[in-house]
Amino acid sequence: QVQVVESGGGSVQAGGSLRLSCICFGDTLSNFVVGWFRQAPGKERESVGFIGVSGIFKSYADSMKGRVTISRDDAANTVWLQMNSLKPEDTAVYYCTIGPRDREYDWWGQGTQVAVSS
Repeated sequence: QVQVVESGGGSVQAGGSLRLSCICFGDTLSNFVVGWFRQAPGKERESVGFIGVSGIFKSYADSMKGRVTISRDDAANTVWLQMNSLKPEDTAVYYCTIGPRDREYDWWGQGTQVAVSS
């Protein structure tokens, strides 16, 4: 059974950084596109970005461009979301998801909370 587990969330002040991790269990991560999403209280879930199977292609949401980097280490079955210059509006639960391609995600993690204070 495939499982996706996020970690690394926490509380930071505006301007700070966090690195979230996503580990895949039960399958080989190299087979999958990996996406990051977030959901703030009272808002719909939105995409943060994704990384392609090769790790070469990456795409980021306009709201996060220049402040986030997604990277992967398939040998470790792990993907990271590095977030810098965090803003209070980045406060949300962040989710990792994997699938055969972008917008076709099959497995989701439980989420990790990120709280940014001003």
